[in-house]
Amino acid sequence: MKVAVVGVGCTEFGELWDKSFRSIFLEAGIEALNDCGIEGKEIGAIYVGNMSGGKFIDQEHIAALIADHAGLAEFGIPAVRVENADASGGSAFRQAFMAVASGMHDVVIAAGVEKVTDSVDPMGVLSTSIDQEWERFVGANLPALYAIIARLHMHKFGTTEEDLARIAVKNHKNAVHNPKAQFRKEIKVEDVLSSEFVAEPLKVLDCAPLSDGASAVILANENIARKLCDTPVFVEACTQASDYLALQCRKDLLTMRAVSKASRDAYRIAKIGPEQIDVAEVHDSFTIAELLAYEDLGFAKKGEGAKLIREGEVEIGGKIPVNPSGGLKACGHAVGATGIRQIVELVLQLRGEAGKRQVDAEKALALNVGGTGATAVVTILSR
Repeated sequence: MKVAVVGVGCTEFGELWDKSFRSIFLEAGIEALNDCGIEGKEIGAIYVGNMSGGKFIDQEHIAALIADHAGLAEFGIPAVRVENADASGGSAFRQAFMAVASGMHDVVIAAGVEKVTDSVDPMGVLSTSIDQEWERFVGANLPALYAIIARLHMHKFGTTEEDLARIAVKNHKNAVHNPKAQFRKEIKVEDVLSSEFVAEPLKVLDCAPLSDGASAVILANENIARKLCDTPVFVEACTQASDYLALQCRKDLLTMRAVSKASRDAYRIAKIGPEQIDVAEVHDSFTIAELLAYEDLGFAKKGEGAKLIREGEVEIGGKIPVNPSGGLKACGHAVGATGIRQIVELVLQLRGEAGKRQVDAEKALALNVGGTGATAVVTILSR
């Protein structure tokens, strides 16, 4: 059964000090329901991506809280929290997609929410996504592990710090036109190169910020979707793959095998190749992660990802625009909400509703990655 996205909603991403966890989820959910003109009681199930409510805000049983505060507990609508580190949102979307595709439900919500700025040690919480015994115990954290990958890519393929800086510059430029973005300000390569090191060679402006935010999409089967809106965006494929958690166990540090496998499966199901993707939202928690995505998604050969950013191919107006929203780097990274936020952006792009950051696209791809790549979710959408 074909499945379509019929409604989207998203809060602003950033340091939302004046808003609570439950209020931002409600804001995104109401926007998504209004977008397709249905009421909460018409929803069959809720799937919520959330990485670590227990550590960030000392709140577990997230799905029940959301169903309660959204007024859906009255109808007994089943609600499930999905956790897969940074890939929680993408994984929640996949569960929602399968619920409709299987015929279990006709209409569902896939959402994501995270409130990180209330935590006293948000980076410590984020680093729980890596192996605690084999990596964290000996002093590593997320930036340090991505720095190892970046340094090795530079050593083996000649990628430079300027190449990575250009990715940050591109994403900040795109975010200027995104009203939901955390950083709507252009930066220069020199700004990136002169920012403080976080883990050499990665600097502050190579890293995505810590953000609060929520996002939601409504999925429906094809019959209902065509009644609800004139511009349903269809899910052609939604795949997930896993790799070893610790970097030391990986067969190749410069290939995210989970990304490679999930994308190959997605292309096979959608019956297209990477050359037919018109726009992509990829997981740029660090600039090196976006460069690896170019290669592991098949947009460039292994070792040649830097050519795409040097030659402007991933800019808006280029051959394959990447992260027109600003990506995690400039739109913001509200961990559990990020995977759904990527879908929201691509639906707006395919509808032709993305304003000054609009690209000409019929097929779009989203890549949501957990931690250093042990989990990857790839979604292909079409109009």
